[in-house]
Amino acid sequence: MEVQGLVGIVPWTFIAQICNLFIQVYLIKRFLFKPINEMLAKRKAMADAEISDAVKAKEEATAMKQEYEQNMEQAKAKANEIVSQAQRTAMIQSEEMLKEAGRQAAAMKAKAESDIAQERRKAVNDIKDEIGDIAMEIAGKVIEREIKEDDHTKLINDFIANVGENP
Repeated sequence: MEVQGLVGIVPWTFIAQICNLFIQVYLIKRFLFKPINEMLAKRKAMADAEISDAVKAKEEATAMKQEYEQNMEQAKAKANEIVSQAQRTAMIQSEEMLKEAGRQAAAMKAKAESDIAQERRKAVNDIKDEIGDIAMEIAGKVIEREIKEDDHTKLINDFIANVGENP
């Protein structure tokens, strides 16, 4: 029977052990699970905050990237505008330089033509004077007399008029 005494259930011991179990569960729940659950909740809140911060940082980075791309596009457009403006300015300046060169060439040509015309008049006048002198000598020899100044001028003018018509 002794074996049965060891295996048997004592009702007061059983009730004491059940009460002891409930007390341990209550104490573990109260002093162990509550702090652990609070700590887990805090960690979860901190992880959620870090995730939201990471999402915000990603959104800010995306916004900065878009702003950077817009700035790059604007810079490219401005650079293209500056290049095209420089090309237009260079074209205008080259056209002005060509026009100025044309004006200078025309002025030089007009001056040369004027100089040629003046030299021609001078040559014609010199020839007229020489021809007049030669005509006077010839006329003096032919007539063997002195020609008056009015007759001399008339002979020269008639001769020049005939020479000027037959270039």
